Amino acid sequence: MDTTLQDPLVGQVLDGRYRIDARIAVGGMATVYRAVDTRLDRILALKVMHPTLAADASFVDRFIREAKSVARLAHPNVVGVFDQGTDGAYVYLAMEYVAGCTLRDVLRERGALQPRAALDILEPVLAALGAAHRAGFVHRDMKPENVLIGDDGRVKVADFGLVRAVDTVTSTTGSVLGTVSYLAPEQIEHGTADTRADVYACGVVLYEMLTGSKPHSGSTPAQVLYQHLHEDVPAPSAAVPGLAAELDELVAAATARNPEIRPYDAVALLSQAREARSALSDEQLDVVPPQAQPEAQPEAEGQGRAEDRTSVIPRALGTPVPLPADGNGGEPLNRTSRLQMPPPDAPPQPAPRGRTVVPRRGVLAIVTALLLVLGVGAGVWYINSGQFTRVPSLLGQTEKEAGKRLSAAGLDIKKVERKFSEAYERGTVMDSAPKSRARIRNNGSVTLVVSRGPEIVEVPDVERLPLDKAKREIEKAGLAPGIITKAFSEAVPQGSVISTAPGAGTKRQPDSAIAMVVSKGSPIEVPDVTGESVEDATSELEDLGFDVKVAAGRVSSQEEAGSVAKQSAAEGDRLAEGDTITLTVSKGPRMIPVPDVVGENVDDATIALEDAGFDVDVDRPFLSFSDEIASQSVEGGEGAPEGSTVTIKTKGL
Repeated sequence: MDTTLQDPLVGQVLDGRYRIDARIAVGGMATVYRAVDTRLDRILALKVMHPTLAADASFVDRFIREAKSVARLAHPNVVGVFDQGTDGAYVYLAMEYVAGCTLRDVLRERGALQPRAALDILEPVLAALGAAHRAGFVHRDMKPENVLIGDDGRVKVADFGLVRAVDTVTSTTGSVLGTVSYLAPEQIEHGTADTRADVYACGVVLYEMLTGSKPHSGSTPAQVLYQHLHEDVPAPSAAVPGLAAELDELVAAATARNPEIRPYDAVALLSQAREARSALSDEQLDVVPPQAQPEAQPEAEGQGRAEDRTSVIPRALGTPVPLPADGNGGEPLNRTSRLQMPPPDAPPQPAPRGRTVVPRRGVLAIVTALLLVLGVGAGVWYINSGQFTRVPSLLGQTEKEAGKRLSAAGLDIKKVERKFSEAYERGTVMDSAPKSRARIRNNGSVTLVVSRGPEIVEVPDVERLPLDKAKREIEKAGLAPGIITKAFSEAVPQGSVISTAPGAGTKRQPDSAIAMVVSKGSPIEVPDVTGESVEDATSELEDLGFDVKVAAGRVSSQEEAGSVAKQSAAEGDRLAEGDTITLTVSKGPRMIPVPDVVGENVDDATIALEDAGFDVDVDRPFLSFSDEIASQSVEGGEGAPEGSTVTIKTKGL
C-alpha cells in the first residue's frame, strides 16, 4: 500500500507556494517530501520538522538561524538550501532535490564496496564538509543516510539540520543530538562537537563502506555508545582480508578516540585520503570484498534501526565512566561521562590492543622466583635490560613523520597538543613529553607538542593573483581560504582576485578563513538574437565570448520556423565571458481558427478577433459611414497563424 496516501501533507500547498507531491523519507527530526515550487516551476525537496519539535520555540529559532547560515554554503557537493519558512504548525526547509539514492541504499543493496568506489564517495563528502568547516560550521550528523548519490554520479552531503557554528558550540548537560552509530566519544561524554566529530563520523562511514557493516553494534543503543567510548574501531582488513594497510591507517586516524589525535578537520582528512589513494596500486584499489549479506530493509517507511536515526540521546544515564586519552587505553582525560554502564549481556571492556594483561600478583611471583634463582644482580639485569628505549629525535619533524618515528621505536602517541611558536614552522613538532632521547619504557606513549605557527599572522596580499595561486599563498601564511564570491571588474583579469576580507596586512589568528572576491572579467551586454537563424545567432553570441547551448525541444512562437524563438538571457543583461546562453528554436506560430465577424459592428468584431489571438486592421471604403462588417480577409472558420493580421472591411455606399 502506498503509505504517502496516509500523509495529510501530500497534496497540500505550504506557504501558498510549495505543492507537496510525495513523501520521500521519514527521519528522527523531520519528514522529507518531493514538492514543486509553484512560483519558479521547479522540483525541490521540502523538509518539514516533526510537530513535536516544531512546538519547541527555542529549537525552531535555532533551526531557522542555522538554516540561514547554511544557505550561504555554496559548494557543488553540498545540497543547496533555497528557502525556509513556517505555515501554521509546519516549519519547513526548501532544498535542492537530488534524483538518485543515498549511500545507505547502496550499502543495503551491495554490502561492502571496493576501495576505489569507497574513496570516490569519501573524497567529495570530505570536500563538502571541508568547505563547511573552513566557513566555521560543523555538520554533527554525518552518516550514509545524509550522503546522496545522484543519477548523474554526483555526490552531495545533505541534512545540515544539526549544523552549528564552530565557535558557538556549547555543552549540553542533559542530552546530545545525533545518530548513535556515528557519535564521537566526546559527543557522548560531553555533548559537544567540533570539526573532529565530523572527522570521526566519516571514519566510521569509511569503515562501513569498506566492510559492509558498522564497527560497533549491540542489542541496545547504550551498548553501541559504550563501545564508542571504550573500544577502538577495528582495522577494516580484519573483516576484509586483502585491504591495504593504508586504508587501515586512514580509518584509525579518523576514528581515534582521543580527538587530539584525529585530523583537525575534513580538509586535513581529505589530504590524508588522497595521500592514501596515491600510495595504492590498481590491484589494491580494486580489491573485491566478499559478498556481504545486505542489511534487512525496515518493515515500514521510516522504521530503521534506532542507531541509524537522528535522535535526542540522554547522557545523564548513570555511573560516570572515564574516557581514555588515546586509542590504546592510556590515561583518562580527567573528565567523566554520564553514560549508563551496559547491562550484563553487554560485551566486557577489552584489554588495550597489543598488550597482555597479567594479574599483578602473578607478575610479582614471577619476578620473585627469578630473583631467588638467579640472584639479586641477575634480577636487576632482567628488570632493566630490554624494557626501556629512548624517544627518537622529533623536533622539527612533521606530525606524521614524528608518528612514524615513534612507531618504529615501538612507541605510540598519547596525545597531541598544539601551541603557537615563532621558531617552529606550522605543523612541526616543537616539544614532546618525554623529550627526545629521554629513556622510556617499551610500548610507552609520548605527548607531542605541534606548532600552530605564529600566534598572529598577517593576511597576505593576493590581489590580482589567479585564484589557485591566491589560495596557496593564504594557506602558506597559515590561514584558510574562505567563501568565494564573483564580481565584474574592468581592471582585474577573469579568474583573479579582486579583494579579500579581511584585507591584506590585517592581523588574524591562524586557520582564520579569508573570503575572496574573484573577477568575472569585464561585463558583456547580451544582444537580442530572437528571429535570427540558429547559426547566425550562435555565431554572434560566440564572437562576444559566450558559450551557446540549443534547447532540445521547439516551441510555437511568432518567429519563423527554425529561427530563434527565445533566449535564456534577455537583451541588455550583463554576463561574463564564458557564461552560457541557451537558445530555444521556433516551430512557427500556431494555426488557429478565425472567428466569423461579418455582419457585426467594428468594435465587437475587433474584440472577437483580438481575443482569438489576432491583430486587426479596419478598412473603411471612401465615404462609408457604416460600422457593419461587410467582409474579412480570412473567412470565418479558416485557420491563420496566431498573431497574424486579419483585415475587416465595412460596408460602402
